[in-house]
Amino acid sequence: MLYDWIKALHVIAIISWMAALLYMPRLMVYHCDAPKGSPQSETFKVMERRLLKAIARPAMAVSWLAGLYLAWQGGWFVSGWFHVKLALVLGMTVAQEVQARWVADFAADRNTRPARFFRIMNEVPTLLMIGIVIMVIVKPF
Repeated sequence: MLYDWIKALHVIAIISWMAALLYMPRLMVYHCDAPKGSPQSETFKVMERRLLKAIARPAMAVSWLAGLYLAWQGGWFVSGWFHVKLALVLGMTVAQEVQARWVADFAADRNTRPARFFRIMNEVPTLLMIGIVIMVIVKPF
């Protein structure tokens, strides 16, 4: 019974984490259009900081903890599909920390990247998620 509750917690955390990872670059697209120091820019800074600290990082931590528990209980550490999934989740973690760096750049009015850059980078978590879902559901090896 505990396993099922942990699995439910894991799915909830993943949904929250993905929502944050997909929304953050979209906020930055709009932030690029706001003049530095403007009320709009300051609002985006607050939104980005809160999204990172109140949703993304806690959801990532719960995802990792619950996922490692599930992998341990399922005996998946020896499975090939799990190794690929784990690498993709590490990629997702790196993507979040890169986004955290962008949040810091915007907070200090140091962003030099155009909105188009953030539109393109918005696809990275999506591609990682597709790979993760395929590994978990299909378990190709």
